[in-house]
Amino acid sequence: MKLIHRIGYYLGGFSIGLIFLAFFLSGKKASCSYGLDARVSKNISTKQLVYSQNVLELLKNRSIDTFTISEILKFGDVDFSKVDRDLDFCKLYIIEHEIDEKDIALTVENCETIATIMSVSFE
Repeated sequence: MKLIHRIGYYLGGFSIGLIFLAFFLSGKKASCSYGLDARVSKNISTKQLVYSQNVLELLKNRSIDTFTISEILKFGDVDFSKVDRDLDFCKLYIIEHEIDEKDIALTVENCETIATIMSVSFE
């Protein structure tokens, strides 16, 4: 069998396999969150969110709302250079995101069952 025939059979089988995968995996809530940002964001979003007193004051003053906070948690970038890894029980993360041409940073304390939003800073 010639090399071109082998390549043709391989590509034909590979494309049929991709079509089957697309058919079977469509509609399922499968996600590929293998990046560090995605894993941290997914871990925080699965836990109960608690707001510190400073953040509650910002929510009362309508400087920021809970939808914006959830959007930052979902689409934001985790700044791993500022992560406090020396803590034993809870990790401290800085999540940054740009909304309406303003950079907003959340400081999140991620514990085993609770994620606490410690502060919000506007840059």
